[in-house]
Amino acid sequence: MKFIVCIFLLFQTSFSFCFAESSDSVNYGTLICKEVTSVYDGDTFRCNIEGVHPLIGNRIAIRVAGVDTPEMRDKRPEIKALAQQAKQFTVEKLKFGKVIELRNVQRGKYFRIVANVFIDGKCLGSLLIENKLGKVYTGGKKAEW
Repeated sequence: MKFIVCIFLLFQTSFSFCFAESSDSVNYGTLICKEVTSVYDGDTFRCNIEGVHPLIGNRIAIRVAGVDTPEMRDKRPEIKALAQQAKQFTVEKLKFGKVIELRNVQRGKYFRIVANVFIDGKCLGSLLIENKLGKVYTGGKKAEW
């Protein structure tokens, strides 16, 4: 029985990769993060999603839609410092938020979820931009820092 389940999951996963390109524009609605498990940088974190099977809903990477923050691995010290500030800002917002909603959920590159992240009704992307820790990003080439 385990063998059949493994084959089914393998087939289903392989099949979905074939059509990953076309599913980018699909909107999956709203999801709730029940627990944030890690924060990579200002616009990327991992969480466990409420009501989704742990196999696909635990420790799933989330990319904040519409914003780009400086990269943690940037070689320039001033940009790396700004990246640390953006990460800390996101950590604090997620840590003290009571309700973390993922709205307009889509699948992006690298199997991440791309979504508008709302913490207690406030848009994280907008907060990052307002605090000069992020820039508007709508796809394509990212702005220079």
